[in-house]
Amino acid sequence: MWFSFGLAALLLVLGLLVHVFRMYFLISGYNTMPKAKREKVDVRSIARLIGWWSYANAAVLVVVGVLLAVGVAVPLAVPLVFFGVTTLALLVRAQRYDGNLFDEDGRLRPGAWKQLVGVGVFLAILAVGITVFLAWLSRPVEVTATDDGVAISGMYATTLAWDTIREVRLLEELPTIEMRTNGSAVGPHLRGHFRTTEYGQVLLFVNADVPLFVLVESDGEVVIMNRESASATRELLEEIEDRVGAVTP
Repeated sequence: MWFSFGLAALLLVLGLLVHVFRMYFLISGYNTMPKAKREKVDVRSIARLIGWWSYANAAVLVVVGVLLAVGVAVPLAVPLVFFGVTTLALLVRAQRYDGNLFDEDGRLRPGAWKQLVGVGVFLAILAVGITVFLAWLSRPVEVTATDDGVAISGMYATTLAWDTIREVRLLEELPTIEMRTNGSAVGPHLRGHFRTTEYGQVLLFVNADVPLFVLVESDGEVVIMNRESASATRELLEEIEDRVGAVTP
């Protein structure tokens, strides 16, 4: 929630500095251009584009923050995809205001295609990066019983040492989630810090579509996890119980 509000504030300030206060030196690439090339750039139009890009993304983040504050779970993919789409649109549209690339009739100048290829490559990398990141967040969490403790991989990775575990038990359903405080939610895949009605702050590493979950209390922190299936989750419970001697209720 607070991360969303903080990022929204930064984007709002950026938009105001570039669009309203005309601090064009903040525009990447423009301030390093030779004077002759800068004179051919419609920098005010580009600054206006950056301003509206900043305001739009800030508004989305504020809405996400408000929804999280009132307990509505918002998938991380929503602001991330919006950011990606608006960034692509910004970069594509901004090229039209560069007189070094297009003449007064909107035709591409000779040799300017080389710069556009660079922009295209960047856009492709951005799109692939967002896709890969979302796919990574959608991967099942790997939970392994190691010699050191319960090892959880991926984002928010942690290891729960055996001598810190005070309780372990099986849950047939997830506790009621009030808010995602510092975590990710891509489809049913929940990772990170969430506030729940039953246990307060917890760490989740779960696929909500899998019907069983293992709750572990380690050093006063509640961690809830599961594996790719109900049977694998039961096996995880047995592995942990064998180590710590806990009793399933």
